[in-house]
Amino acid sequence: MHDLFTIGHSTQTWEQFLTQLVQHRIEAIGDVRSSPYSARFPQFNREIMDRALRNANIRYVFLGDELGARRVERECYVEGVARYDHITRTPAFSVGVKRVQTGVARFRLALLCAEKDPLECHRTILVCRQFRHDLDIRHILSDGSIETHDDAENRLLTEEKLPGDDLFTSREELIARAYDRRGGKIAYHECLEAATQP
Repeated sequence: MHDLFTIGHSTQTWEQFLTQLVQHRIEAIGDVRSSPYSARFPQFNREIMDRALRNANIRYVFLGDELGARRVERECYVEGVARYDHITRTPAFSVGVKRVQTGVARFRLALLCAEKDPLECHRTILVCRQFRHDLDIRHILSDGSIETHDDAENRLLTEEKLPGDDLFTSREELIARAYDRRGGKIAYHECLEAATQP
């Protein structure tokens, strides 16, 4: 089984971020941010980061068009809210999934987004959900430690107040329900975006 890592740049310095990549021997970054720019943390802007990663012998690929949470496809929205189940049915998302599968077969790959907590980010709730049975997924946390995907799912069940086991509901059904609940909470809202525009 191939490895897949995830990481959120959050508020880290470039040096802190790069140290974590080196610590876990990451060879390639797949950027799943829909908009790969940060006004507050310009070190993580697409072009700047691409150059800095190349200088560290780490490959960079932008996957935000395929695997991002803010979609251009109108069929992904219901009343202005992105629906993860709709996103997974788009041709672009399928292309992104295949690109990740190809990438992990060749490189030690980490999916990059902005959020610190993997459970508050679509990189886990949308993207990693597609690979949970096929890849060994590990989340690099802000202190450099690793949270396995199994541990992340256990934490998700707890946070969503779902039992780890149930007499009448299988664990897989409970986990699916937890993913759906969290996806609804963190999904991109067009109305919220419009409200924050100057």
